[in-house]
Amino acid sequence: MKVGIDKIGFYAPNTYIDLIDLAKERGVDPNKFLIGIGQERQTVVPLSQDVVSMAANAATSIFSESDRDTIDMILFGTETGVDNSKSAAIYLQQLLGLRKNVRTVELKQACYGATAGVLLARDYVTVHPDRKVLVIGSDIARYGLKTAGEVTQGGGAVAMIISAEPSILVLEAETSHISEDIMDFWRPINRREALVDGKYSTNVYLDFFQTAFESYKKQTDRELSDFDAMTFHLPFTKMGLKGLRTVLNQVDENKQKQLMTEFENSRVYNKQIGNLYTGSLYLSLLSLLSETKLDAGSRIGLFSYGSGAEGEFYSGILQEAYKRQLNPEQMAHWLDNRTRLTISEYETIFNQSLPADNGDFETDINKDDGVFVFAGIKDKKRIYRKK
Repeated sequence: MKVGIDKIGFYAPNTYIDLIDLAKERGVDPNKFLIGIGQERQTVVPLSQDVVSMAANAATSIFSESDRDTIDMILFGTETGVDNSKSAAIYLQQLLGLRKNVRTVELKQACYGATAGVLLARDYVTVHPDRKVLVIGSDIARYGLKTAGEVTQGGGAVAMIISAEPSILVLEAETSHISEDIMDFWRPINRREALVDGKYSTNVYLDFFQTAFESYKKQTDRELSDFDAMTFHLPFTKMGLKGLRTVLNQVDENKQKQLMTEFENSRVYNKQIGNLYTGSLYLSLLSLLSETKLDAGSRIGLFSYGSGAEGEFYSGILQEAYKRQLNPEQMAHWLDNRTRLTISEYETIFNQSLPADNGDFETDINKDDGVFVFAGIKDKKRIYRKK
């Protein structure tokens, strides 16, 4: 039986900054951001959106009534949770109008959370082939104004439906996993912004990729030449490029060109949107699927990394109907018609926050483009609305 990704959807707010503007404001050569980091634009998330509302917007874009009737579980990967106890998934269950006997679980391990959800969902559907699982990767990446990590901020959500006989990507059985207690990136409970040792984190990422990929090769007797594309977790797109370059010498020149071409396809969206943490790998996958001309039967490699640290390499086979599940024209139109903020406007939004005492508060939802919004707090409870 085949199990994998049947549908994939995306949402991010329609406000962004151009990183050339940011570079000029910060007194930095723009090429440090455009080439050195591999980013061009960055989503700015207003206070009227959080990981729950963004997830609801992403899921709504792919839902059908048959999905509502057959989804047994929501696995919500995030490192930007809205409550230390209550799962973000249970808010989402109510917003989407799902049955009360749906399991609702939030998963956390930095940027790896959504991958844990995908693989747990695959195992569940293998045992229950007539059922489906909704997997979410939703986050807001924050490092602080005028910090080294500022250029790698962003936000948004990816929603995936995992099912038997999927339309997009069949997940192969073999995976290679590695985890180790490493302090390359962390976010203490009392902080909105992450702490990161950037150079160390990059080195750990590359080490985990090479270790996981070599282990995968030994398990499967496959080589890099057996892949038609490689996708990566992309906190910034130069990171994935560095990873791919560590293994390109394993294939001939023609295969190198092919893999590089598909990598460029896989980072089109990430360059324009920024860091999604748990959703980053899957935004890259969506970008590849939308931009590529790969045929059904092509094998795609996926490397997931979550600081702290956990990594996994796995693979999937493209299905005949994969292009029919996508709408790249709509995505291109959205990317070209977002609202460009000045750096001053972005800084004002960045500095906005909810009351420290969790007191009553209303967000400004008038300019929010989402179907679902975070409307504020009432009686210390989060309020979500469908506009």
